[in-house]
Amino acid sequence: MPIIHDKEFGNITIRRSSIASQVRIKVAPDGTLRASLPLHTPIFFVKHLIKTSRSELRKLLVQSTPDYHFENGMQIGKSHTLIVQRQNGDDFHVLRHGQQIIVKLPAGVQLNDSDVSRKIREVVISSLKVEAKSYLPKRLSFLADKYGYKYNKVRFSHSGGRWGSYSSSGTVSLNIAMMKLPFELIDYILIHELTHSMQMNHSKKFWSLVEQVDPDFKQHRRNLRLHNPSI
Repeated sequence: MPIIHDKEFGNITIRRSSIASQVRIKVAPDGTLRASLPLHTPIFFVKHLIKTSRSELRKLLVQSTPDYHFENGMQIGKSHTLIVQRQNGDDFHVLRHGQQIIVKLPAGVQLNDSDVSRKIREVVISSLKVEAKSYLPKRLSFLADKYGYKYNKVRFSHSGGRWGSYSSSGTVSLNIAMMKLPFELIDYILIHELTHSMQMNHSKKFWSLVEQVDPDFKQHRRNLRLHNPSI
């Protein structure tokens, strides 16, 4: 997909659609802007909309961004730690080095400034993706083998609306934000989605099957509501 770069908003992904009737800009699940437009509309119209709608786009980004407060030394996911280092110069840098997310800040720039938070979030997403791809497929396979579930493949997302899903084709989709959860809630989500291989609904029979594997599923379900699947 084409990408245009804006000095304020960063990379903006362009998606052409046969059903789009006009140019629209929304916030993608990863926190970046995404523009959709009719098939033959020039990209110039996207740039013009960005130029004339900056205040509206700023509000849109604020409304859609989870309320994160980053702190030096905080744990990210299961194995990463946020490390803040002060440096000379005017620019800040965020990078992942091993199991550390290192934020290099010049004097006068704060960890939770909007530009810094946005860049940290990008690196957090890539770090959680590494963790998810390392842990979740193995755990999913283990639970499937242990309890006799069937599935065909695993895919990953960071859609803000849900923790996971199971398709009729046997694909288990998992939100990388699961790596923020306690291990027992990760297992609950995996069991929940795998149970859909036996029952593609949320009927009493479905919950009965979940309970056979996870007797504490009701408590896990309540606890999961305290967490946000957004990153």
